[in-house]
Amino acid sequence: MKTSHTASTEKSGKFLTDLRSLVSDAERLIGESEGGENADNGSSLRERFEAVQERFTDIYSDAKRRIVDGGKQTDRAIRENPYQSLAITAGVALLVGVLIGRRSR
Repeated sequence: MKTSHTASTEKSGKFLTDLRSLVSDAERLIGESEGGENADNGSSLRERFEAVQERFTDIYSDAKRRIVDGGKQTDRAIRENPYQSLAITAGVALLVGVLIGRRSR
């Protein structure tokens, strides 16, 4: 689990770095004067955008899959242990109520 989380964090960090680089390049291109040389930069920028978009899609689908899997596991655990789940929920609600009550004083 830790390896998967570490790989996911590294993937997200690389995505953010690529996205920042893409935005700075786009700002630079917008700031430059219009000319024939911008056509090559535009196609390069488009290729980089498509690569970043593909990475974003991968990260999004991975996150969605993990959330759905977690929801299914939670549902299964609650259905297998309904009274324990109810007791845990009541305990957490009591704790939150006490903390909120203390804070409002």
